[in-house]
Amino acid sequence: MATKENTKTRILELKKMLNDYSYHYYVLDQPKVPDAEYDRLFRELQNLESQYPELITSDSPTQRVGAAPATAFKQVHHATPMLSLDNAFTEEDVLNFNRRIYERLELADTEKVEYVCEPKIDGTAVNLVYEDGRLTQAATRGDGVIGEDILQNVRTISSVPLVLHGGKYPKLLEVRGEVYMSHESFNKLNASASKSGGKTFVNPRNAAAGSLRQLDPKITASRDLDIFCYGIGKLQDGEFPKSHREVLTKVKSWGLKVNAEIKVVKGIEGCFDYYKAIGAKRSELPYEIDGVVYKINEFAQQDILGFVARAPRFALAHKFPAEEELTEVTNIDFQVGRTGILTPVARLKPVFVGGATVSNATLHNMDEVLRKDVRIGDTVIVRRAGDVIPEVVSVVLARRTKHTKAVVVPKNCPVCGSKVVKSEGEVAIRCPNYLGCLAQLKESIRHFASRGALNIKGLGDELIDKLVDVGIIKNVADLYSLSQEKILTLERQGEKSAQNILQAIDKSKRTTLAKFIFALGIREVGEVTAQNLAMHFGDLTKLMQANAGDLEAITDIGPRVASEVVTFFHEKHNRVLIQKLLAAGINWPKQIPSTDKRLNGKTFVLTGTLIAMSRDEAKERLQALGAKVTDSVSKNTTYVVTGDSPGSKLDKAKKLGVEIIDERQLLNILQG
Repeated sequence: MATKENTKTRILELKKMLNDYSYHYYVLDQPKVPDAEYDRLFRELQNLESQYPELITSDSPTQRVGAAPATAFKQVHHATPMLSLDNAFTEEDVLNFNRRIYERLELADTEKVEYVCEPKIDGTAVNLVYEDGRLTQAATRGDGVIGEDILQNVRTISSVPLVLHGGKYPKLLEVRGEVYMSHESFNKLNASASKSGGKTFVNPRNAAAGSLRQLDPKITASRDLDIFCYGIGKLQDGEFPKSHREVLTKVKSWGLKVNAEIKVVKGIEGCFDYYKAIGAKRSELPYEIDGVVYKINEFAQQDILGFVARAPRFALAHKFPAEEELTEVTNIDFQVGRTGILTPVARLKPVFVGGATVSNATLHNMDEVLRKDVRIGDTVIVRRAGDVIPEVVSVVLARRTKHTKAVVVPKNCPVCGSKVVKSEGEVAIRCPNYLGCLAQLKESIRHFASRGALNIKGLGDELIDKLVDVGIIKNVADLYSLSQEKILTLERQGEKSAQNILQAIDKSKRTTLAKFIFALGIREVGEVTAQNLAMHFGDLTKLMQANAGDLEAITDIGPRVASEVVTFFHEKHNRVLIQKLLAAGINWPKQIPSTDKRLNGKTFVLTGTLIAMSRDEAKERLQALGAKVTDSVSKNTTYVVTGDSPGSKLDKAKKLGVEIIDERQLLNILQG
């Protein structure tokens, strides 16, 4: 009869063998023994541990099934944040990504950046922590900083080593990976669920995510999950690799599974070649992928590139073309966007595509509708890519019947009834009632109250949304009939804040003609053009009565701008609202059209704090003399004017060799 000591020795032997067999089977794809032999040894270990439960350890292969169901998941802080990746859907997106990298790294076009390319597994991200080589923590991505503790469930995944392979692993290792479910396992799971009347999963990614969040690890163990590891978050008491390729080599040497399709390439051309090659074999892969990932290989270059928001600048997910499906167009109507553009929208018979049920799809514009010849009643191909708005790709003409109906372009805005317009050279049709159309109202108020326009301080996005949503404001002129009582009916609005807002609205009545023109939100009319119009006409009535020829006679105003201005002032709703605004008390000093244009052709940039006047005042005086005042320094800038505490614009001016002047020199220029 075997003694406890002999049993302990045998258990150690079995654990070592089984872990080694798992490593060769799951990581190296080189099985050492047949499945039957592995199963026999596994059962032997189970029997021995059942005889001596005190000899069971957490790294035993038998413990992957886990303990009793948990009642909740506790939160886990990641040692280093788990970031998302920016997405690219076109080659142009990828080329722009590559261009930005070359610019930030200050590389010549002839130099080839080294990229690591890998399939983008459509699974769920996890973070694994190994201390002294043993798996001690596993968590979901969560919000990138805090995830859910899923250790007991991850332990059931055979390709996740409970103990790292080899002996040269670091004291602490944080590994990132993607847990997924193969096509075969997914089909088996859904077939079983369907047979038993249970819930089926929509796609392998959802199945993997749902399986990882089971409170009972035994259920997770039955789901046949797998993993590919793709990076390191933290490494303590060990030499950190110098490149991403070295990371993958190290991770694999420690017994963690790495995707065999990963490849290192030179330059963006190599990335595109890889993308095409993986796309061609996508259907043959045993797991779901939705694109490829490009990462700068050298960590020194990654450090220079850094991060933006919640994504690294050195990595990009290049998504594959969207999934497609057939359905029928039941209707086509028009939605009015916040800028007044009318977009045709196809109403569809609900169809499941790209992992979601789709019942609406954009048709972009009328030119697109006519080019594709989409009609109501047509059978169409619908495409959906990730979270991108579904679109109609094409019509299946072979299925067209005589009962289909062509799309009729609306003559009037479906929201406010204004006659729609289409500017020359544009494909979009628009509602010109920018100030009064409810679909455009929030955007028009935000612009009207902005700093460069009427500058109504305290009138933020949240308050504007509330005022419009409850119907207190139906056009910009209603701002001037606001009362404290009306504001106090809104949530989280106190008397003091209401008084401040009303004071700011009252203060905004005293403005300039240029600011008022800009505040109207006429398309193509920015601050500089508004200033030019104010200086040329000196009177709002004259501007409103001007024709295209009058406008095109002004410097820097071409046919397109002239057309937009004429269209805006010909719209009855706009003229009525302007009269309401003037009646509410908006006023400005009488302005005599300027004839002194000695700064024509000169471009100024202001930076820092001026003493004799504000930057806005300096800007107006310069524009009155025909100068352009811009916010960014370029080779075309004539002067950069510096006040106290100038910003980065001064550095750029020095770099480009642009002439730099101080406030005293500016005053000399203004005084002639």
